[in-house]
Amino acid sequence: MSLPEEDSTRSRPEERSHTAAEEPGKVRIYVLPNLLTAGNLACGFFALTWIVKYQQGGDFEDINRAIRLILAAFLFDLFDGRLARLAKKESQFGREFDSLADIVSFGVAPAFLIYRIVLQEFEPGWVIAAIYLVCGGIRLARFNVMSMQPSEGNGREFVGFPIPSAAALVVSVTMFIMWMVGHDKTLGNWRYLLPALMLLLSVLMVSSVRYPTFKNVDWTLYRSVTTFAVAVIVGMLLALYFQVTLALLFIAYLFYGLARPWVSKRWRREIESDEEDEETEER
Repeated sequence: MSLPEEDSTRSRPEERSHTAAEEPGKVRIYVLPNLLTAGNLACGFFALTWIVKYQQGGDFEDINRAIRLILAAFLFDLFDGRLARLAKKESQFGREFDSLADIVSFGVAPAFLIYRIVLQEFEPGWVIAAIYLVCGGIRLARFNVMSMQPSEGNGREFVGFPIPSAAALVVSVTMFIMWMVGHDKTLGNWRYLLPALMLLLSVLMVSSVRYPTFKNVDWTLYRSVTTFAVAVIVGMLLALYFQVTLALLFIAYLFYGLARPWVSKRWRREIESDEEDEETEER
């Protein structure tokens, strides 16, 4: 699974050689990648409007709409950077615009969503939502600074849990809990899982734990039969049990980063392999 990242339309120093220098007083804007980023930002805003409409004690339809919009923002963020890199249309404007969109769609919207359905029940509940939002902002700012520096990871690793994945994990687990309670108008004791999850993600976003980006995976390369079978099974499970499978996928990514230092190199190549890995192995 290829994951979106905060640097969707950002270019690293070694990648900016093909980016034309911008004239003083002018800003270079590549339309299509930034349209996708605008879609990300719009989805975040629309999600907030549905969260505001939600009333406790009512059904979760407004929350479901907000969740779908946040997941749509995740998809926009997934493709805008890849489109920019594919077309070699990366720019500083795109990098900054993407960060602004991310803080709304993956910082403010998930934090406000959990506050509305769980945290407002508790006196200090707003503090947990604020901690998540602040850590997400720090995560984006740190990534902006690091993306301007040469890195031994060549853009294949995140330092800290990426904020788009954090938001997707929060809303997918929320969707899974709502699926479990069915037509009940309360999340029951399961609601206490969400504040704990937000605190864990807050710590991981500003941590030094490294997560693979998967952005360089070449799906045209040879893969083992096992890898292909797993991909087919995951696709079928997403079609049949979307809420359960989506939550499990993001939970697996969360724990994979924590366990990654102890995963054998052979398995890491199988899971994260890209063209550069294959060439290195051949040498």
